[in-house]
Amino acid sequence: MTTWVIGDVQGCFQPFQRLLAEIKFDSSKDTLWSVGDLINRGHDNLSTLRWFYEHQEAVKVVLGNHDLHLLATRAGAGRLSQSDNFQDILNAPDANQLMDWLQKQPLIHIEGNDVLVHAGIPPCWSTGDALQYGAEVAKMLQSEDAPRFFQTMYGNEPYRWSPHLRGLSRLRVITNYFTRMRFCTPSGALDLKSKGTSPKKSQLSGERLLPWFQHQLKLHPEERVFFGHWAALNGDTQSEQFIGLDTGCVWGNELTVFDTSTGQRVSVKL
Repeated sequence: MTTWVIGDVQGCFQPFQRLLAEIKFDSSKDTLWSVGDLINRGHDNLSTLRWFYEHQEAVKVVLGNHDLHLLATRAGAGRLSQSDNFQDILNAPDANQLMDWLQKQPLIHIEGNDVLVHAGIPPCWSTGDALQYGAEVAKMLQSEDAPRFFQTMYGNEPYRWSPHLRGLSRLRVITNYFTRMRFCTPSGALDLKSKGTSPKKSQLSGERLLPWFQHQLKLHPEERVFFGHWAALNGDTQSEQFIGLDTGCVWGNELTVFDTSTGQRVSVKL
C-alpha cells in the first residue's frame, strides 16, 4: 500500500491518467492525497471531478481556491473570468452530486505527522490551530448559510489573522490562508498580489515578506506539510519538511506525485 500526494490537477485529465498509469496506482490498496484545485483551466474538468468522486474511498482531498470558486459559482456568488472553463461541470447531469461531494471536503487533512493543505499554514498558527480554524469553515460550508459565505468569500481583507475576528471576515481570512497564501510576514500579514518566486515589495506593514514556509513556524520539526497552489516555485522549496507539488501542468509543464514513504517524485508532462 502506497500513499501518493498529487499536485494541482486543474482538469488536466489525460496527464493525470498517464501519471496514475506510470505509478501503477491501484485504488484497491493505494491512497491518493490531493492538494486541491482539482478543476479549472484544464481540458477536461468534468472527467477529473468524476474520477475523484468515483474513487472517493481511495482519495483524500482538500479544497483549493479553484474548487471553492466553482462552488461559489454554483451558489450564484462567483464571477466567471475569461480563463474559467468549468461550465462542463455546471452543465453535467450529475453536477449537484459531484459538487455536493466536493463541498464536503476539508481545508486541511492530517495523518500522523503529514499535513495536507492547498496553499500553506501561516506562521501564527500551530497545526492544532489550523485544524480548529479549518473546521470552522467546513462547518459553514455544510450549513444553510453556505451561500452567504460564498457571497462574502472573495476579497483580501482582513489581511492578517486575529483571534478576535468574528463572523464572515474571520472565515474569509482563514480561507485565504489555506487557499491563497504565498508570501506573508512573521505575524501572518498576507501579500495576496505577488505570485512569482519573490514578492513585489520586500515589506508589508513594516515586516519582511517571505514565502510562508521560510518563516519561523509553530509547527513541530517532524511535521511535514504537503501543498500546491504555487506553480512559480515548480515544487522547489529547498526543504524536506515543506513539499511543494504544484509543478504547473495546466500551464504546459508537469503534473507531479510524491510517495510519502520513499520521498520519490514522479512527473509527467502535459
